[in-house]
Amino acid sequence: MSFARDSKLEILQSEIEDANCALAFLSGLFHACGQLTKNSNGLRADIVTDNKEIFDFTNKLAKKLYGNELKLEISDDYIINKTTYYRIMFPNEISQSVLEDCGIINNGAQGFGISRGIDKNIIADEECKRAFIKGAYIGCATSSIKLSELGSQKPTTGYHVEFSSHTQEFLNDLRDLLAQFNINSRLVERKKLFVLYLKDSEAIKDLLALIGATDSVMTLSNEMATRDLRNTVNRQVNCINANITKTIEASLKQVEAINLINKKIGLDALPEDLQEVAVLRLANQQESMEELLKLSTIELTKSGLNHRFRKLIRIAELLKQ
Repeated sequence: MSFARDSKLEILQSEIEDANCALAFLSGLFHACGQLTKNSNGLRADIVTDNKEIFDFTNKLAKKLYGNELKLEISDDYIINKTTYYRIMFPNEISQSVLEDCGIINNGAQGFGISRGIDKNIIADEECKRAFIKGAYIGCATSSIKLSELGSQKPTTGYHVEFSSHTQEFLNDLRDLLAQFNINSRLVERKKLFVLYLKDSEAIKDLLALIGATDSVMTLSNEMATRDLRNTVNRQVNCINANITKTIEASLKQVEAINLINKKIGLDALPEDLQEVAVLRLANQQESMEELLKLSTIELTKSGLNHRFRKLIRIAELLKQ
């Protein structure tokens, strides 16, 4: 399962008791993934989703509000990229009332009109606002968050949650609604779709907490801690590897210089202090400067040892010339 799907299933485990909040939830759901069909019997309201578990939750709300059962249908037209899509069908006799109550359509002098933005009456108080965001999240939110697997060395992606819709007005209003809870998001157009996205991990946690997905908040917090620890370890390993590489490169350069001196003039031609470090390096070619200091029979500092090696390298350069 994906992180987004898990969080949606968690939300669907909760109950919505208040009738106004139930309508706000349905309104968010219709804006996110609703579909209107006009036939000889009038309007029919449908929810089209790849999340079958939405049916039981929505059906319970419909029975509570209108006393009617919904119908679940699978159509071949809704099998895309090996993903099965379900159609949750509201009965014709209540569809118009549901759509009007949810602020999706308005009945004017010239007939029905579709409200593309969020009806402010639907989100009159904070609880209804939360319920609306829940419906919108369940209806059209996706996430690219991939949780780390135990022992996996593969790099994980960043943090990204987005709402997508063909209706810009809906996402504009949703962005403003999230901003009322200090959750910042950005709206862009992408391939004939409008996308409202969050990339900040703290903003995503705030969103999940707002809609009641507390377990998902904990899961994301643990994922963030895991990634931070992994990044810290990787930085430390990279630092160690860089130091090892630096030590090896320095040692090879020193050994090369000492071998050249020995071949050209012999180590006996060197002053005693340089003979000491030359022999020490040849006998311990893989050791670091710190280890050489411990092995040396004369008292030296690290800077003093470095100074003598630089002298040997300079002598070798002169001998090359």
